[in-house]
Amino acid sequence: MTVSLTLENITAHYGKTMVLEDLNLHVGEGELVSLLGSSGCGKTTTLRLVAGFLEPTAGHIRLGDRDLTRLPSHARDIGLVFQTYALFPHLSVKDNVAFGLKQRGIATAERNKRAMDMVERVGLSGFADRYPANLSGGQRQRVALARALVIDPPLLMFDEPLSNLDAKLRVEMRVEIRRLQQANGTTALYVTHDQEEAFSISDRVAIMNKGRIMQLDTPEVLYSRPANAFVADFVGFENVIEAVATGEDGDMILAEAGGALLKLPKSHFELPGKEFLLAARADGLTVTAAPGEGLPATLGLRTYLGRAYQYVCETQAGTLTANGPLGAPLETGANAVLIPQPEQCCVLPREAL
Repeated sequence: MTVSLTLENITAHYGKTMVLEDLNLHVGEGELVSLLGSSGCGKTTTLRLVAGFLEPTAGHIRLGDRDLTRLPSHARDIGLVFQTYALFPHLSVKDNVAFGLKQRGIATAERNKRAMDMVERVGLSGFADRYPANLSGGQRQRVALARALVIDPPLLMFDEPLSNLDAKLRVEMRVEIRRLQQANGTTALYVTHDQEEAFSISDRVAIMNKGRIMQLDTPEVLYSRPANAFVADFVGFENVIEAVATGEDGDMILAEAGGALLKLPKSHFELPGKEFLLAARADGLTVTAAPGEGLPATLGLRTYLGRAYQYVCETQAGTLTANGPLGAPLETGANAVLIPQPEQCCVLPREAL
């Protein structure tokens, strides 16, 4: 049975310290939502509240029609995959996978059949009789995933499941997790601090900071249209420039920033107010020695990136990071102009700074 997960007005404390404040989250049926943020943002606390390892100070947690808020963890019937695998060292792969079924009183023959079917689905059919000590990190994580899925839980939760794997294995395992989650149609909540991991695996991502969700949306929207300066910085908009709209010129918006005139195409930008923030990735500000409309800059440190040169630029709008073409490197101390590239820029409300 596929169900949704809803957190309503959740507040949580550790002692007198507030960790979550009035948090609301809805994960749709069969949807995978990731909680993304740095250490201490509240993402793991959220997962522990849903799992029943902690109780909220206020609010409700619902899984479908069931209110989980005060229900003990063992009664919630949730599949959990941990960073540390949490496998039983004295049990074989098959018996580790079958453990949850045994706890639920499933008969031996049925239990073994379901366990072996799941072992095969995660690509470990030749390892059923091995013990965790004889498996690689990726294989152990597959066992942990099989054990969580075999009980056919209404909700599957992941707590930094790939942190202990090397880079190549992380990519392989996130593909495998997504494939199995979609094949089962299981509702899933995934906790990670890795932006690439969250964006690649999720239907939607909640970016968290100080116990609050700053923005919840699809990876594509988060990457191109962050809602505020915190999210913009988190997803790679290194430069935030204070600007004021001064008028229009045909299909262009005229704006002043750092004493310079900028022209921004209406087709790409809808200003949130006369005063706004222009956020840009390094690729969103092109460094050129040719005079033109843009931000005048004095170039500092130059770094070779392979695909471009990157410069630290001093401007009247502050210190900015911008990229220039490989074919025309400029020297430190040179004067240049920074031209905004609309596809790598966005506009934000001024009060979001």
